[in-house]
Amino acid sequence: MAPHTVAQAIKTSLLIGQAMNELGFENYPSLDKTPYDITRAIKFDSAEKMVNFIREVQYASPIDGFVTCEPWDMPGYDEKIIMAAGTFVSGASIELSADGPVKPPYIAYFQGGLTYEHGKYALERILNKLRY
Repeated sequence: MAPHTVAQAIKTSLLIGQAMNELGFENYPSLDKTPYDITRAIKFDSAEKMVNFIREVQYASPIDGFVTCEPWDMPGYDEKIIMAAGTFVSGASIELSADGPVKPPYIAYFQGGLTYEHGKYALERILNKLRY
């Protein structure tokens, strides 16, 4: 199942990247070629937008989807970190997750998605939050 699961995560990354691009958010890797990784870096123009993006990933999660992520002083980091990972396996980067340091240039690292459909559901939540 590994090739199929990775394909789902890459498709989700491309979908999120295209949507964020259309909203004017710079993101990497480039959308004009197949990514070599499941992680997508998205640059926000404010801490609030970055935090809202990551919170919506958590709210779309199958585990602890009711939890509101908060930036916190994580050991080993100089800035507050916010993490969304309502995953079945703790720390599983192939499952839908997002995190990042809450400091300029406000970059969230989005990754994973066991299924493309789950990624689309998360994107719907993200778009509803960021558009308004």
